[in-house]
Amino acid sequence: MSGNDPISTKPYLVRAIYEWCTDNGYTPYVAVSVSDQTRVPRAHVRNGEIVLNISALATHRLQITNQDLSFTARFSGVAEDIHVPIAQIAAIYAKETGHGMAFDVPRAPAEDPAPGQIKPFGLTEVPAGPPSDPVDQSAGPDDEPPAPPAGSGGAPGRPTLRRVK
Repeated sequence: MSGNDPISTKPYLVRAIYEWCTDNGYTPYVAVSVSDQTRVPRAHVRNGEIVLNISALATHRLQITNQDLSFTARFSGVAEDIHVPIAQIAAIYAKETGHGMAFDVPRAPAEDPAPGQIKPFGLTEVPAGPPSDPVDQSAGPDDEPPAPPAGSGGAPGRPTLRRVK
């Protein structure tokens, strides 16, 4: 990035939706498009995506920087260090309401997101009811993690979101 290129707005929007969720008592979830640079438990990845609970109760040492989202969480009783490049976050939303924001994710993992790739959610309303749960980060070894929420006209596995008011 040269001195004249602005910093992407995506990490700021992710932090803002996270803060909005926590301020309202909602559980923030992120949908992640898994790439070689993404460090998540591969056993819980479905169709190249994983949905993670990033609430304070589910994570330890959560950090959302301009480059990445990282934390430690338990998956099937085992502590895992999670690292997600901001570019690989497909959505952030509240579990209870589905309100949040979806983003375009670059196809090539090494690509930097172009300024126009961030797409605020709100183009369509979705039926009432919360989306299905993400991977249960405390599930036992024989538990099958639930699939990510179904999309609303988008790619399969994309979360169902609603307009933020």
